[in-house]
Amino acid sequence: MSGGTNTDDMAQGVEFWREPERAGWLMKQGEYIKTWRRRWFVLKQGKLFWFKESQVTRASRPRGVIPVGSCLTIKGAEDVLNKQYAFELSTRTDTMYFIADSDKDKEDWINSIGRSIVQHSRSLADNEVVDYETSANR
Repeated sequence: MSGGTNTDDMAQGVEFWREPERAGWLMKQGEYIKTWRRRWFVLKQGKLFWFKESQVTRASRPRGVIPVGSCLTIKGAEDVLNKQYAFELSTRTDTMYFIADSDKDKEDWINSIGRSIVQHSRSLADNEVVDYETSANR
């Protein structure tokens, strides 16, 4: 899900430093060591990137990336974590937790990521339908 060589592969072709759909600070729980760290998040073209610094340029290297189209749900998680402004992002195999700075921030992130999930999962479904129809007409 996060770092490693495929982070660079997944960032290919995405100008994450220019006109993001949403960008801002969130607390993210570490993948292996479950401490909370403040990271700068950028949502762009169906991918959620995170960085150590908010100054994101062409030369910036993402610390990790989540392909939003592979996510199934995004929802509040204050009751799960017992922390204010918490939300969770789930894939088939993993659930990641985040904490926003305010209730408005939390709702804005949930709405933005939710819209991106719908857009990018729908485009995958459309491609599958087109492929199916193409092969059915042969």
